[in-house]
Amino acid sequence: MSWLTLWRMPCISVWRGSRTGQDTLKITIQNEDKEIGMTLEGRVVGPWVAELSRVWVDTAPQLGNKVLSIDLQNVTYADAAGKQVLRDIFAQSHAKLVAISPWAKYLAEEITQSQAQAH
Repeated sequence: MSWLTLWRMPCISVWRGSRTGQDTLKITIQNEDKEIGMTLEGRVVGPWVAELSRVWVDTAPQLGNKVLSIDLQNVTYADAAGKQVLRDIFAQSHAKLVAISPWAKYLAEEITQSQAQAH
């Protein structure tokens, strides 16, 4: 079993007025014999969308006959581009989505419904 955790420095973004916020995304990849687990924590927005896409491009060739599991439990927000990358990953891998909280269930439903509508 191998673990790969990618921490990226926070991206400071300016919101309305003088309010500022930090957007971060932690991506953890767990490569086991029969499954690759991808755990996402934080916000799938802005530059982190491209980073998630890059991580997927690096991970996809390792998938082979393994099942991809994406843990969405600690995703706090995903913008339209973030949802699209998640849809693309789901469409390519038919990943198992881990979603227990209401927000994670909503996100998983958005990802899988759009795939079902495409067929």
